[in-house]
Amino acid sequence: MSLLSPHLRVAAVDLGATSGRVMSGRIGGGRVEIDEMHRFPNGAVRVRGSLFWDVLGIHREMLTGIREVARTGPLHGIGIDSWAIDHGLLDHDGQLLGQVFSHRDARVEGVAEKVLAQIGAATLYGTTGIQQLPFNTLYQLVAARGTTVLDAAETMLLLPDLLGYWLTGAIGAERTNASTTQLYDVRQGTWAVDLCRELGLPEGVLPPLRDPGSLLGPLLPDVAQDLGVSGDVPVVAVGSHDTASAVVGVPAEASDFAYISSGTWSLVGLELDRPVLTEEARLADFTNEVGIDKTIRFLKNVMGLWVLSESLRSWSERRYQGSELDPLLAAAAELEPLRTVVDINDPRLLSPGTAADPMPERIAALAAEAGEAIPHSPAAITRCILDSLAVAYRRHVRTAAALAGTSPEVVHVVGGGSQNQLLCQLTADACGLPVLAGPVEAAALGNVLVQGRALGADLPDLPAMRDLVRRSYDVRRFEPRDGLDWAAAEARLPS
Repeated sequence: MSLLSPHLRVAAVDLGATSGRVMSGRIGGGRVEIDEMHRFPNGAVRVRGSLFWDVLGIHREMLTGIREVARTGPLHGIGIDSWAIDHGLLDHDGQLLGQVFSHRDARVEGVAEKVLAQIGAATLYGTTGIQQLPFNTLYQLVAARGTTVLDAAETMLLLPDLLGYWLTGAIGAERTNASTTQLYDVRQGTWAVDLCRELGLPEGVLPPLRDPGSLLGPLLPDVAQDLGVSGDVPVVAVGSHDTASAVVGVPAEASDFAYISSGTWSLVGLELDRPVLTEEARLADFTNEVGIDKTIRFLKNVMGLWVLSESLRSWSERRYQGSELDPLLAAAAELEPLRTVVDINDPRLLSPGTAADPMPERIAALAAEAGEAIPHSPAAITRCILDSLAVAYRRHVRTAAALAGTSPEVVHVVGGGSQNQLLCQLTADACGLPVLAGPVEAAALGNVLVQGRALGADLPDLPAMRDLVRRSYDVRRFEPRDGLDWAAAEARLPS
């Protein structure tokens, strides 16, 4: 199908850890456009001390959104992207076994240390190239060893693959998401089955790998009937890790650029043509994940705006006056910069806040522990979070560039955080580089573009996709300002 045709229209399911969206995407007339058709809240559900995803509720809402896309125009394809790592286990009959755990569940506590004692950090990194995060899929499966659910499992499906399976009946693991699990051999491009065997994990649960842009298949007859569409509508394996899709949606012109996919998590990194598996990269805890067209996303996971959203939730529950986001950002912009910086990636910020242990009090406690000025008001805590994020971005952009031997000319910020003008300006100041902010819906755009190419649109490579984004969406430019000692602020954080 040519880009001159106005008729390529797809449904892009874009799932985040706090909300999900189903977008209609159109490619034609030299433009790509998306419209939100359905949005729904998402979040982990606590049951008897454990955190689970309401995956059946996500599936229901996804169908509602796809149905709305089909109701309002032609539907030529469906693609699904989401956060990484979390998964469901299927039995021999293809039925879901148990609940789908959230990666923030406490069952993985202490597991990584046991695995590293057995395998060795250098060996593990040399195979998988993945950042040490305590909730990686590898550690979730190790935590499940000996359980009835894992013993009965026939297949493990990451969340987008599970949802795609329910649409099509096709079993597989899309490669960009598989590469985040710490079960993928980044050198060989295969599952790391020897690693599974050494850890006593059933490698048979690992499904066949598939590349982004491959077709899962047509809809199952009952699904097509339920959606009111033709049974030959294909489901496309897009870059199902949302960051892989988001990087496709970066409207980059320069060949050397850094990016920050800014949302619940911040993914800070570079796009490379090969992994960086040096000891220096391991010690810096950078990750090598597969991107579109055999690229490598060399990046660092940073806690991101999760910390601010959890603080906002806490203030709302306690009915604090003036704790809405826009007034808080305006007030935070007037406060003394860099008065308080904390390690925004401290593991104590990982789990959801509770009434007994709210997120704002955790931030204040980290500040006190580090000898920083203790922020008390919501505005001061907000400023602390944003300053700390900008300092972390500075550190990781510079570290990535040094490890990869590149010199980024610009930082692209995409995702929800690109709307936060204060954070974007602080990021430009901290990195000493221009920041280009937007588009907000980069992950959905990448989803649509990969579908479009699979369905015949003239999008032969990433530059062609990004050129289409540039012609379709405006971005806001933030120039770096002088005057603050960001190096000194960074030196106040743990190395």
